[in-house]
Amino acid sequence: MRLFQYVIALAMVLVGFQNSLLTAQNSKKILVCSTTQVADFARNVVGDRWVVKCVLAAGEDPHKYKTTIADANMVKDADLCARNGWDLEGNNWMETLAKTAGKKLVTCVDGIKALDADEGDGATVKDPHAWMAPKNAVIYIRNILKAVSEVDPENADEYKARAELYLFQLQSLDNWAKKQMNQIPANRRVLVTHHDAFSYFCKSYGFVAKSPGQWSTADLAGISTARRREVTKAIRSLGVKAIFVETTLQKDVMKQIATEAGVKIGGELYSDSMGPEGSAGETYIGMMRENILTIVKALK
Repeated sequence: MRLFQYVIALAMVLVGFQNSLLTAQNSKKILVCSTTQVADFARNVVGDRWVVKCVLAAGEDPHKYKTTIADANMVKDADLCARNGWDLEGNNWMETLAKTAGKKLVTCVDGIKALDADEGDGATVKDPHAWMAPKNAVIYIRNILKAVSEVDPENADEYKARAELYLFQLQSLDNWAKKQMNQIPANRRVLVTHHDAFSYFCKSYGFVAKSPGQWSTADLAGISTARRREVTKAIRSLGVKAIFVETTLQKDVMKQIATEAGVKIGGELYSDSMGPEGSAGETYIGMMRENILTIVKALK
């Protein structure tokens, strides 16, 4: 009888503990982010104070993404939403989700000086891949910090303290990247990738960016013969040792271009998405670190 009473009492304690955990979880504010990079930046500011959710999974393409009912339901429960901006989220799908749900939306590229990206036929757009330069990631963090502090001013000092630490890490990343890039001679600093996601990166570290797919992630099988010939000729003339594929995109055409140009594939780079959980590129700093090491190994 005593054993039975003990088991019942223990079960009640466990149930109560579980309920308290659920209550604590449910009391947290919710921040819904569009991309994996934005979500990682957010987590480095809010810590465990908020629940950070991401619409995109690792490896998904923000340019082509189509939102779902599950995405709308996720945003409906949010206290704040965050996006990259400049139409990285194709057709402004994150803005549409937030507006439909009546949620405040922070645009992380606000305050960044945009580079122009070639859209074809002489048209240009604002290049949305600004996070590829750590100095721009600093502005992402500041925009997120301002937004969450406005929603939850009681914990603003805590958010500021986390942001200060992460900004120090971003500065260290930038300094380390410059040191690594010094191993590559200036005449070899040509970065050829599927689409033009690396212009901010290239400007930061003295590279020339080349891309047959221009700024979008359109299928390279559809590019014109003239454009393909132009890229192949440029690769040859610049004497680049290798070109690179991207983790989120089809690799076959880039491999064909490499063969035609007589160069090797230098490896895979993270671009529009970080790596999956458990991979070396599952965080922003991790993806940048791995990209830099891959580039240096292939081009030095």
